[in-house]
Amino acid sequence: MRFDLTSFILLLFAYPILSQTNSNASTKFAIDLLQRSKPGLSNCGQKCIPVLSPADGLISGAHPALDFKAVQAAGFPVVVWTVNNPARIRELIEQRIDGIISDRPDLLRQELVNVQKTALTPDDKAYFARFDAQGHRGGRDLRPENTLPAFEVGLDNLITTIETDTGVTADHVSLISHEQFINPQTCRNADGSPYTEANRVWIKDITRAEAQKRFICDQTFRGPQQKNDLTLSPVAAAFAKEKGLSSPYVPVDVEQLFDFAAYYVEYYRGGAGRGHPEAEARWRSADKVRFNLETKITPASTEQQHTFSPSVFVKTLCGAIKAKGMEARSDVQSFDFRTLEMTRQEYPQIQTVFLLEK
Repeated sequence: MRFDLTSFILLLFAYPILSQTNSNASTKFAIDLLQRSKPGLSNCGQKCIPVLSPADGLISGAHPALDFKAVQAAGFPVVVWTVNNPARIRELIEQRIDGIISDRPDLLRQELVNVQKTALTPDDKAYFARFDAQGHRGGRDLRPENTLPAFEVGLDNLITTIETDTGVTADHVSLISHEQFINPQTCRNADGSPYTEANRVWIKDITRAEAQKRFICDQTFRGPQQKNDLTLSPVAAAFAKEKGLSSPYVPVDVEQLFDFAAYYVEYYRGGAGRGHPEAEARWRSADKVRFNLETKITPASTEQQHTFSPSVFVKTLCGAIKAKGMEARSDVQSFDFRTLEMTRQEYPQIQTVFLLEK
């Protein structure tokens, strides 16, 4: 069944919100949405089946707004965000959620280790083999978000997927950032001059080179466990030095993220980190890590000219994925389903992920 923007709009009118009081309608909306965006599997395979990624609040509580088990039964994986509480992580694993996105990849890893001790049946072992442990913005509660050190700490904790966010620069580079601007809460001017909300810079108005020359994104504000000590990030420090970056904490783009993951593999496989007690586990895990890349765009933001059009977003991000040959290891996720439909039509080998918050 073909899915286009017109049919999507009609679908929204039919099921306008995910309601706490109408779980059946909300679940039907989600399943219909996924079915309409499902590609022809003869050319793509199971890996391109769309994924549903709801906020944890939609699937929790006595009367959840969304029945994720029904979505799974319809043939679609469900990866929930953002879960940091160990007890809740364990509960979701025991309920056999397909994946969890967490700010604390260390806690997610520990709970997986604990629960796997009771995995005795072939079905249990198969479940854990396919479970998707995602580091949210790398691992934002451990390092400043969406930076090389954040991606490193996620890889250190053997995540299966790096979850991150992308914007589009003035020179059409897919720059990693959760906001459509360089965020003064996470970044500072490299020259020490004030950088605040009053003089913040939109990503669309700056080139990749300018962003990396001007900004250092090493601000910590999420509690004592979030650290920016570079002795904790040896791979990021070595990569930045080799690539001529002024700091491991400069904003990076998607292609640099792919390069960093490959560098991490070599660092532990035969490089300076080969003597680390977890060297083999780290490089083997990183060698197959996936990338869940969000398009940070909304209809309102394009109307207000705060970013580029959906087509430019898709061409820029998917072009970077294709340039590095990473289609099989990359997902495009979004709250703006226009970019997902364009991705499905123009880059059918890249899996799409539908984000739902409310």
